[in-house]
Amino acid sequence: IMVKDNGIGIPKESAQKIFNSRTWTREGTKNEKGSGFGLSLSKEFTEKMGGKIWFESEEG
Repeated sequence: IMVKDNGIGIPKESAQKIFNSRTWTREGTKNEKGSGFGLSLSKEFTEKMGGKIWFESEEG
């Protein structure tokens, strides 16, 4: 599965924290807020099923 969006991107210094629960969130392009759990849970479920998860991001 591939997910692509046109959001504001993720700063390189935040890349290590992206899959950790509740350690990194910021408002989106329309000031929407997240819980910080989405990618953490996705990683846990994916790995339990033998899969891999990663992201690529360009800020801006």
